[in-house]
Amino acid sequence: MSTPGIGADQRGGRRAGGSSGTLRKIGDGATNVAIREPGRFFAMCLDTGRALFRPPFQWREFIEQAWFIVSVTVVPTMLVAIPFGGVLSLQVGGLIRQLGAQSYTGATAVVAIVREASPLVTSLLVAGAAGSAMCADIGSRKIREEIDAMEVLGINPLQRLVVPRTLACAFVALFLNGLVSVVGLLGGYFFNVVLQDGTPGAYLASFNAIAQLPDLVQAEIKAFMFGITAGLVAAYKGLNAKGGPKGVGDAVNQTVVITFMLLFVENFIISTLYTQFVPAKGM
Repeated sequence: MSTPGIGADQRGGRRAGGSSGTLRKIGDGATNVAIREPGRFFAMCLDTGRALFRPPFQWREFIEQAWFIVSVTVVPTMLVAIPFGGVLSLQVGGLIRQLGAQSYTGATAVVAIVREASPLVTSLLVAGAAGSAMCADIGSRKIREEIDAMEVLGINPLQRLVVPRTLACAFVALFLNGLVSVVGLLGGYFFNVVLQDGTPGAYLASFNAIAQLPDLVQAEIKAFMFGITAGLVAAYKGLNAKGGPKGVGDAVNQTVVITFMLLFVENFIISTLYTQFVPAKGM
């Protein structure tokens, strides 16, 4: 004859153990996300910075990766920049017309497109197209144990693979930012002049009313930093991919999401510092 309290105590112990195990897993996951992963990523960034100045530089890999990034991002960048500039011009143009300052439509379009829209469009396309492809390539090498074979042969994977790819992302982002600015302004000109019956001369003449050269410099700095961030995140996730092809796919998805989040944070910080240290141009 069994004692009634023993089975109940054992079941309660299992429940308590299960609850503590679940809480432990949640705590470990939160610690991993908040401390371990950022620490590992920061350590990889430092190692990549040291490998950048260690000869020889992989020029061939840099050129191949830059050409690949250009081939997969130029056309989508132009296709996104045209409606982006058009929507900004339509919205800003309608608001400025209500305020009775339609002659400053071109100036506001320059500020909105050059200062904010161009770096973000460039970075999102570089991260979405080039970053995901880079992560898939490095992750596949990791799964096939090519990274381990390189380390056994005395080849630094950061110097051989990560440095040229990251610099390729950064330098291509510089040129894509200029392309987005030009195409966006042309799209804004078309929508403002053709659809809103704006004056072509007033649109072009007002470029210098609010915009200034530091706006373009800030946009190029943003694009360069965004490209470096996209390359480093893609490399980190690729080098830490595990679990076969599914793990590579998960790493690619995580790369895109994490890069987008970091880009918006960086954009907010840089824009805030810019408005604090660079005075606005008076009209």
